[in-house]
Amino acid sequence: MTSAHRPHADLHSALALRVEGLCVARGERRVVENVGFVLAGGETLKITGPNGAGKSTLLRALAGLLPRSAGAVALEGAGEEEVALQTHYLAHADGLKAQLTVAENLAFWADYLAPAASAQDFSARGLSVAAALAGVGLAHVAGAPVAILSAGQKRRVALARLMVAFRPLWLLDEPLTGLDAASREKFGHAMREHCALGGMIVAATHEPLGLDEARELRLGKRPPGAAS
Repeated sequence: MTSAHRPHADLHSALALRVEGLCVARGERRVVENVGFVLAGGETLKITGPNGAGKSTLLRALAGLLPRSAGAVALEGAGEEEVALQTHYLAHADGLKAQLTVAENLAFWADYLAPAASAQDFSARGLSVAAALAGVGLAHVAGAPVAILSAGQKRRVALARLMVAFRPLWLLDEPLTGLDAASREKFGHAMREHCALGGMIVAATHEPLGLDEARELRLGKRPPGAAS
């Protein structure tokens, strides 16, 4: 995967994600309890734990998609921008329009996500659609409708979305699901390059990410009847 037209690492070396005392409740029960960490630019944090321990809930709260019952989340060094505007969130759903082509899907996301990148005066807004597809090994299906792709190919298109607009924080929920060995290797390269540019990754996963330097935060035992 090429790094052409990507922002220089020095632009983001001062960024840090600071999470303090984070709690998230579902009804009367706290699913995430008093989570705290600091993640500097260039670092990766793996969120592990049994099903129902709150891994997906934690990611959604970091992305601003779930309200916090206590605690604080800040992206230090990002000015006045909200954390959500500096974040790519990749969930279990791939977020693709089946009737559009692969290239059209990525072009939409590049246009939609670009304003937040420009707000921080980034020197570029990520890879071109063609370069992002080449990076995940899907250049040959750029003109195909998403509807005809396999589940693994759809996941790779979703991963390419991370590359068409640079946002420093990647929040990834089981990013390797459905990927074969070759695709995992390509995405491992993309994650390492993102960190080399000063980006940060928080990934909930049951599997090795292929990043030996990644730190780990293990969430607790599954409460009775808990959701992930």
